[in-house]
Amino acid sequence: MNKHAIKLAVAAALSTVSLAVPAHADPVKNIVLVHGAWVDGSGWKPVYDILVKDGFRVSMVQEPETSFADDVAATKRVLDLQDGPTLLVGHSYGGSVVTEAGVHPKVAGLVYVAAHAPDVGEDESDLGKKTPSVLAGTAGAIEKTADGYTYLDPSEFPKLFAPDLPHEQATFMARSQVLTAASVFATPLTAAAWKTRPSWAIVAGDDKIINPDLERWYYARANSKTTEIKGASHAAYESRPKEVAAVIEQAARSL
Repeated sequence: MNKHAIKLAVAAALSTVSLAVPAHADPVKNIVLVHGAWVDGSGWKPVYDILVKDGFRVSMVQEPETSFADDVAATKRVLDLQDGPTLLVGHSYGGSVVTEAGVHPKVAGLVYVAAHAPDVGEDESDLGKKTPSVLAGTAGAIEKTADGYTYLDPSEFPKLFAPDLPHEQATFMARSQVLTAASVFATPLTAAAWKTRPSWAIVAGDDKIINPDLERWYYARANSKTTEIKGASHAAYESRPKEVAAVIEQAARSL
């Protein structure tokens, strides 16, 4: 075989090898954070700062909290703006929102942070009654306006929602609540993204808004990779941002 023929044979062999080796997918860099009821996206700031510092592209959804459909639509609107695979993260009621919206084609995985994770046909209100929280047992803690919007009694908010935050910060949160339509908690889901997407989850060990046992049940059913933050309140995303960000980053790098 002459030198030219040998070169052609080697080139052909190398071409075959390169075709046989699969290309590695880029790691997921887009993260979308969804807040819960009575609060807004600004509460994610401590987690956002960590994620951005570590090289992730982070967006927050500002749900109107006027209806479940409106909140899902707001989430899908932000997902539409992402430039590739995205990790979708929900806190509290935001867990129901990401469960419904997470079937969006850009969603590669889910993270639940002290969050609800209903199945199709379920709603978080009924599930919460089966495993009641401290909030559920606190008479008068949830107030309702004449037109059907709910909020937490500002005097109860710090000790129920955020007992592990500085009192001044928790009081500000209580006084800046986003009033939330009562209907959002009782709207049955029509999709359950945790059935088709890998999921991670955080149990807040001292959660008084959602019973930690209900969180554990949700995440066991969804086969979520679960981390428990002992002593953390419902506001774990603000009081324990390092632990929460670590789970989110682990999820993003696993996809």
